Amino acid sequence: MTEFFGKRWHDMGGDPAGDINHDQHDFALWEKRVDALMVLASSAGLMNTDSLRRVLEDMGEEAYETMSYYERWIASVSQNMVEAGAFSTAELADKMAQIKARGTTYGDAT
Repeated sequence: MTEFFGKRWHDMGGDPAGDINHDQHDFALWEKRVDALMVLASSAGLMNTDSLRRVLEDMGEEAYETMSYYERWIASVSQNMVEAGAFSTAELADKMAQIKARGTTYGDAT
């Protein structure tokens, strides 16, 4: 194994990160569902915190800078579930196409 003395793109430790928005907000329904899915997948032994983080850190700088927190999480959860054999990428793509065909208001909740 080679030594690494630098920082990866996601490591902001000690770097200025800009202003912090301290306003509280409720999570969107889809964000709550992503969180629930992560808990369920972890409980089923399909992933753990370390595997979630591994995928998040391997996404690359562009994904990290352009995706929201929960967009990165759902990508990581999905990748971990594919790796665990819960479903294939083809099955995931098929299900995503089915959901997209429902329209943008399907499943809205308040």
